Parts: sequence; structure tokens; C-alpha cells
Amino acid sequence: MGRVICIANQKGGVGKTTTALNLATLLAIAGQRTLLVDLDPQCNATTGSGHVPSERHALVDSRPLRESFVVTAQSGLSLLPGSRSFQDVDALANSSNSHSLMLATHLSGSLGSFDTVLIDCPPSLGQLTRTALASASEVLMPIQCEYFAMEGLTQMIEVIRQVIDRPESRLTFGGILLTMYDATLELTAEVDREVREFFGEVVFESVIPRDVAVSEAPSHGRSVVDYAPRSRGARAYVELCQEVLQRV
Repeated sequence: MGRVICIANQKGGVGKTTTALNLATLLAIAGQRTLLVDLDPQCNATTGSGHVPSERHALVDSRPLRESFVVTAQSGLSLLPGSRSFQDVDALANSSNSHSLMLATHLSGSLGSFDTVLIDCPPSLGQLTRTALASASEVLMPIQCEYFAMEGLTQMIEVIRQVIDRPESRLTFGGILLTMYDATLELTAEVDREVREFFGEVVFESVIPRDVAVSEAPSHGRSVVDYAPRSRGARAYVELCQEVLQRV
């Protein structure tokens, strides 16, 4: 089975879905057979890819998972769309429900034809995120370069540690990504320094700058590489993709 990378952070607005979309596109461009799984009920990874959410989420459906894969405009990239169905959200998030086992089974056993699977998790530490982490091989955590960047990070790290410590787990810490990076701000430099001093080589060398092209691209259903290939954001995600491929 290939790499299964969770893009996770309990805080919203840190560039989690943007990173999932752009990294998935670039991995496919690099020749990786890639699947993007949208587990966030907001379905931003789905709409940002230019598709519509499903009526029912494939992970709580009895049909074979492959029947729900959507071919995207990018060669080599498939999408498992999200769903805004309250019923499905409850089923996916309910730890006492048999759907949690179904989710784990799908994520661990039905994706063997892909080199890399990226899972866009909801902004929470709930059961859905925990189940996705338990089914993954790596976790990539974007954090915003702001005053509260470290707030709640300890909780997220603790959840990751709990999953890693399970006997059956294959999860490793794939890396921390600094997003919305503004090199002109002293605060950005402070956050950068603190995070790198504390986490060391776990932090990616690549940083994602504040760039209007990165913000605009999803509204056009495109990655920033397609929308503005010469932008700073596109170059930054290319560099991140190279790092991710090197960290095999």
C-alpha cells in the first residue's frame, strides 16, 4: 500500500484544504497516482477541485469505494468527494457507530492502486480526524504564522502521539508546514524561529507565503499551479511537493 497522508489541524483557516488541493495536484503532475479524500463536511476540497459534493459520502455507503472516485482535470489525480449530509457527518463522527469501522476499513484496504492518498480532515480533534489518523501512514500539519499558532498545538501533538503509540499503527509525523508566511512581519519571524527551535527537522523548509493567487484559485475550481503558475504561492507548493517526495 502507498502513502496515506492526513492533512490535519484542529484550527480552521490555516491553509489545510488549500495545501491538500495543491499538493495533490503537484504529486499527480510528478507522476504519482494520487487520490484526494474529502472528509471535511464543509466540502471545500471537493468544490475547490471544481466538483460538487455527493448526496451521500462514499465512506458510509455499502457500494465499492472505487465506484465513487471522480476523475479530475489533472491526469493522475482522482477525488473522493465530500458530503454535507448531516446524517453522514453524524455517522462518520460517531465513535460508537459501525461506520467508524467501515471508514477505517476503506481507508486502510481499498486504496492500493494509488501511490499517494491525501486526506483533508475537518478542523477538529474529533473521532473523524482520529480515525483518519489511525488509518494513515503520515500526518502533515499546516500552522499559520500568527500569534496563536502554538495555541492548541500541544493538543494536536498529543492526539497524534496517542495514535502513533497504538500497536497496529503505522502513523509517523510527516511534517509541520508554515502557511500565510509574510517575511516582512517580525511576528512571522518569531513564529518561524519558535516552531523550528521546538520541532527541528520535522518542520518543512518550504513555507507558503500570503499570496492572493493561492486564495483565488479554489473559487475557480483550480489549483494555484493551474491558475497562476508563476505566482509565489505556486512556486512554494512546488518546493513543498519536492520535499514531500524526498521524505519517503
